[in-house]
Amino acid sequence: MTVDTEKLMDTATKLKRIAELSQQNHKLVFNNLMHLFNMESLRGCFRELEGRKALGTDGISKDRYGMQLEGNLQGLLERMKRMAYIPTAVRQVLIPKEGKAGATRALGISNLEDKIIQKMMQKVLESMYEPLFKDCSYGFRPNRSCHTAIKVLDNYLSNHEVEAVIDVDISNFFGSIDHEMLLNMLRSKISDSKFIRYVARMFKAGILTDGELTTSDEGVPQGSICSPILANIFAHHVIDTWIEEEIKPRYKAELFRYADDIVIVSRYQRQAEQIKIALQKRLADFKLKLNEDKTRLVKFSKAEAISGVQQESFDFLGFTFYLGRTRKGKVMPKLKTNGKRMRAKLKKVNQWARKMRSRVELNTMWKIAITKLRGHIQYYGVSHNSKQIAKFKHKVRAILFKWINRRGDCRSMTWKEFELFEIRNPLPKAIIYAKLF
Repeated sequence: MTVDTEKLMDTATKLKRIAELSQQNHKLVFNNLMHLFNMESLRGCFRELEGRKALGTDGISKDRYGMQLEGNLQGLLERMKRMAYIPTAVRQVLIPKEGKAGATRALGISNLEDKIIQKMMQKVLESMYEPLFKDCSYGFRPNRSCHTAIKVLDNYLSNHEVEAVIDVDISNFFGSIDHEMLLNMLRSKISDSKFIRYVARMFKAGILTDGELTTSDEGVPQGSICSPILANIFAHHVIDTWIEEEIKPRYKAELFRYADDIVIVSRYQRQAEQIKIALQKRLADFKLKLNEDKTRLVKFSKAEAISGVQQESFDFLGFTFYLGRTRKGKVMPKLKTNGKRMRAKLKKVNQWARKMRSRVELNTMWKIAITKLRGHIQYYGVSHNSKQIAKFKHKVRAILFKWINRRGDCRSMTWKEFELFEIRNPLPKAIIYAKLF
């Protein structure tokens, strides 16, 4: 069945109605989507963009574009109607990976007009696909977060018998998504050829690195507004649906996926081994590969732990899951901040404090430190992890004291004076923000 969306009402209502129709009939195919790109919707997308983000290859900021917003949007819309809008190359920058010394992650930065169109594409795709996505998927979805995924995984491990966990690592997932395969997946849901052509043009725009343009038949740039939903669509077809329809009817297993951070929990060790082999073949069918060095089969049996058999740990979303004991000696799954992540973050704090100590006033430096520390505690402040966030705060305090005392030629604070300063300007408390049970 195909539905013509132009007969619907204003843009927000149209998107809501698309979501309702998609929910009612998962096999529904949508036609005539380009009318959703109008002055009202593009203006809304422009307003939703963050003004402080890095600039694309054209160097145009949100403030500059907004000075003649109506004229600029009208020109953009007219080009879209004539199929004359051509997405520009994405500027690529490399940023360090946390916990991986020397490793970097490529981040794509689009021009402002491309961001506006990507934002609207994201809304259209989400309205169609959000009702289709499986419960095992948590990344970049409305009303779901890292804490949601962590809580559901922790509860599953606590309430089910488990022998093994597959800690899955896909080699360069975002950079390996095949464009034509992804377009075919979209065509199964979208019959609007113009919309599909614009998605294809976005893929072909290429990446600009140090002035050199490269194009490829694979990969969606991380940092692009559209990348999360496109990656979720690809993973939905390749992994989530396959696990739901092919694996779960045959094996006692459960998938937990946040973007490309994936774990599969298995009732039986032997079945986990079989699932890992099947997953490798499934990914190969879609030109994806398991990172054999990082994909691990982890022993995670509460029953064996009770018997004194040493079990293993695995990482998910910056946390290390392990089997510990309660005060009464009961074996239960617990989690803590991943050690490499913590060391990497402390190293960054040290580098930041060293650089900022003589560049800004003490009060300014302290306020920034408070913001950084609060962000860490709000993310890592989950049940079982109070000791680790307290440890992180303690080390951050020591780093701040060290570099505050190197702001000049002589010591500016004794430890006692530092403590009095902290009382007047308290650091965030190391408290639990997200309760898992």
